[in-house]
Amino acid sequence: MSYVQEVESDEELESLLGFLRDARGFDFTGYKRSTLGRRIRKRMAEVDVASYPDYRDRLETDSGEFNALFNTILINVTSVFRDPDAWTFLQREVVPEVIAQREPDEEIRVWSAGCSSGEEAYSLAIMFAEALGNEEAMSRVKIYGTDVDEEALREARSGLYSAKALEPLSVELRDKYFECNGARFSFRSDLRRRVIFGRHDITRDAPISRLDLLVCRNTLMYFNVEAQTQIIDRFHFALREDGFLFLGKAEMLLNDSDRFDVASMRQRVFRRRPGAGGPPYPPSTVKIRAGMGAELQTAVRTRHLRDLILDAIPGAVLAIDAEGMVVLVNGHARTQFGLAEGDLGRPFQDLEISYRPVELRSLIEQATHERRTLRINAAERHIGEEVQNFDILIQPLISPTGLPIGTTVTFTDVTVATQLKAEVKRVREDLETAYEELQSTNEELETTNEELQSSIEELETTNEELQSTNEELETTNEELQSGNEELETMNEEMRVRTEELDETRAFLDGVLSSIGAGVVVLDRDLKVKSWNTGAIDMWGLRSDEVLDQSFFGLDFGLPAEALRDVILKCLDTGQRAVPLYVAAVNRIGKTLTCAVRCSPYEGHRGGVVLLMEESRNGASG
Repeated sequence: MSYVQEVESDEELESLLGFLRDARGFDFTGYKRSTLGRRIRKRMAEVDVASYPDYRDRLETDSGEFNALFNTILINVTSVFRDPDAWTFLQREVVPEVIAQREPDEEIRVWSAGCSSGEEAYSLAIMFAEALGNEEAMSRVKIYGTDVDEEALREARSGLYSAKALEPLSVELRDKYFECNGARFSFRSDLRRRVIFGRHDITRDAPISRLDLLVCRNTLMYFNVEAQTQIIDRFHFALREDGFLFLGKAEMLLNDSDRFDVASMRQRVFRRRPGAGGPPYPPSTVKIRAGMGAELQTAVRTRHLRDLILDAIPGAVLAIDAEGMVVLVNGHARTQFGLAEGDLGRPFQDLEISYRPVELRSLIEQATHERRTLRINAAERHIGEEVQNFDILIQPLISPTGLPIGTTVTFTDVTVATQLKAEVKRVREDLETAYEELQSTNEELETTNEELQSSIEELETTNEELQSTNEELETTNEELQSGNEELETMNEEMRVRTEELDETRAFLDGVLSSIGAGVVVLDRDLKVKSWNTGAIDMWGLRSDEVLDQSFFGLDFGLPAEALRDVILKCLDTGQRAVPLYVAAVNRIGKTLTCAVRCSPYEGHRGGVVLLMEESRNGASG
């Protein structure tokens, strides 16, 4: 089939489905198209219709065809306690827990969705009656059986089943819950009142609520993914917390772990999880504090006050005059660099501090010459294994007349700050390295996550395909089972007809055997089709020697050629001929006059019947 033909066929199928919905209220738009198309084409082949538009015309002119089509689409394959292992798990594990969750006087509610002809709903009634006892089950348990097939619901409401349909039940349970009603068995009437049947479309109608157990087996597999999702949403709403969902062996909940727990994946039993948790924890707030600063105001009024202030300065301070002589050393400079009062008045170049931790003489000349302040940051001073760091500020002193009169050198100990800065730098570098590694790891994780996500999606796709294939196989299996049941029915009908045919044949053989005269039946080709006992006794030939042999080729005491004209005339005219008397010799060699009567035979393909008997009046012809 070409692509265009496939598209046209799909459009024609959708048009037919819309017609079914508008004409009869059966909405099959959520069903899988492969299953629908196959079932509809099966019915079309049965009524010898080639296209969907022609079949729609057939539906419009023959209202009875709707029921035949719906019976074909809605495959009602079910039985009492179908899949015994699953029902055993339900009886041993689920039913006791359902009963334990309810108070002794509280109602237990059960729903059999897609119940077909009712065997599943009655199986549930038997199961709860066995667990609670008949009296308590009749007062507490309410079972709802629903389906879209009205014909199946009528059968379910009757509660009548054949002995073959109840074969999965033990004889004890059958006699306990079913009463013999002629050739069939009816479900016991008192417990039957607790089972309520009604039409319900699980894709459109509001679900039955507050359920303890919901059974929907081999129904979801006929719907597409969107319809299945909507149905599961309705089922989740219908169940109480901790209520159970029982599905068919080809069905499962693939992406609903947040709403359902698995009670038994093998038996397809799931439990509704409790509701969601509370709101997220609120984030805390962040407070920011500000620091305060202080301003130092100095005023040099006297030398003594100047010295006190210089000693109070946290850094080490030196002053050198224009001649390069040391004129001032504060207390921190003496302590920090080992200077003394005796170093005042000495040439600055003679002191170690002039070249260690850094060459200051050239910097002092540069600052004086350029008349600007110079700054050296984090100069290192090594004392043994210890390292000190100083920020050095070189400031030229200019007189009011504009001439340089000296230079001050201030040392600020930044060892801790430098070490802290170095530590911060190292930590920053480590953090940057770690961040880069984290970024690289994150990218690798993202790549891995994408690959994993891709693998998960592929697995989900494969799982969906497997699930769809499994559902298709299960659908095909049910179709085959339905076909087998039809074949069994046909075989039974053929057996009955064969018995009737055997009886008729035995009756005919008895009639022919009871006739004393010889009776021979010839077909239109003048071959022997029947040779009775009278003919055997008269001519001495057994029936197995003459059957399907040409009558005129037989060698016996009757001159067959003398009868040819009479036989051919009887075949042509279809009228009985007058008796013909022929001289013959019987099986023991006795000469006799044989009276032959030729009559037309209007059975299969036609022929003639020859009645032969010895003439008593001695006539001849």
